[in-house]
Amino acid sequence: MAGIDGRLTGKIALVTGASRGIGKAIALRLAQEGALVAVHYGRDETAAKETVTRIVDAGGRAFALRAELADPDAADTLWAGFDAGIAELHGEPGVDVLVNNAGISSSPDLSGTGVEEFDRVFAVNVRAPFFVIRGALGRLRDEGRIINIASGATRIASPPIVTYAMSKGALNTLTFTLAKELGPRGITVNSVSPGIVDVDSNAAWLRNDPEQLTQWSSFSAFNRVGQPADIADVVSFVASDEARWITGQVLDATGGAHL
Repeated sequence: MAGIDGRLTGKIALVTGASRGIGKAIALRLAQEGALVAVHYGRDETAAKETVTRIVDAGGRAFALRAELADPDAADTLWAGFDAGIAELHGEPGVDVLVNNAGISSSPDLSGTGVEEFDRVFAVNVRAPFFVIRGALGRLRDEGRIINIASGATRIASPPIVTYAMSKGALNTLTFTLAKELGPRGITVNSVSPGIVDVDSNAAWLRNDPEQLTQWSSFSAFNRVGQPADIADVVSFVASDEARWITGQVLDATGGAHL
């Protein structure tokens, strides 16, 4: 993480699932732009604190907060932790940028998916962002940003992850519906859809399997898989004032996969 640039100086951001992977890269990038970042995590406190430490060591401001998004009262827990963290750092109450990044995948296809698996995926990927956003509305300042991390699987048919793809499709529907509702306040609502990204959860079949890496890389117009920073840079732009005229959109960040 480089020094503080200042494009988001004075802004407060909340990034869910920011202890690792894409969420961590987003948190680091927004902090680099000058935002005070709330680093949400579900279980890995050590990783979340490491993200906070990297931000603080680079001259930024951040704090960690925990909420298990599968729980029915997750949004209330998250916002209580957010308010307490902001108060502890003497920040101005409220939020400017909300990034709904946290999500879980699902590997079974249609025939292999049971009710419990289906409900678990939708609880984290759809219900949680919905109620997190609802809790944000009274805190979100005018000209604010809501950014939902969706998936290229909403555009590219992927039968083995059908439940996951459906959940991200629902998130995109929420995106353009809320964009219409919140537009009068100058608040933009957009989705960013990553493709295959080299994160720790993919290590076994990307970093350690050259043939698999070659296959997945070939899907992109750039003949490589994405890096977390590729997605974080897109989110940084959408969070900025430069993106004030973009709302209700799904920004494809798959590297031109399956064109």
